[in-house]
Amino acid sequence: MVDVQIKLAFMWVVVTLIYLYGDILRMVAGDMPLGEINGMKATPVMMFGISVLMFTPILMIVLTLTLDYNVNRWVNIIVAVFWILFNLVDIRSYFTRPYDLFLIIVSMIINLLTIWWAWHWTIG
Repeated sequence: MVDVQIKLAFMWVVVTLIYLYGDILRMVAGDMPLGEINGMKATPVMMFGISVLMFTPILMIVLTLTLDYNVNRWVNIIVAVFWILFNLVDIRSYFTRPYDLFLIIVSMIINLLTIWWAWHWTIG
């Protein structure tokens, strides 16, 4: 059976790919014109903030594979809850783009699984 630590790290890989795929689909569909975010001109500060935000799931891959057990569990739970709440804040905007709504729902399911696995993770 696969170790929970590996499962959790893999879940962060999956979430990262879902976010990347959603961005690609939005660009291809014309729903995300280059240089704009939600109809606003992208600024360097805005792009820096987004890069920090989107680095979080990538960082979680590394942290999940390296952190101590107890800290690992709680960091996975806290960050997964953050992403669920973050995505729920803007969920209405996804209803106009069914492909985006599907991907956000799948990412939230992955985050829920991450929380469940981290919560039930025991060493032994």
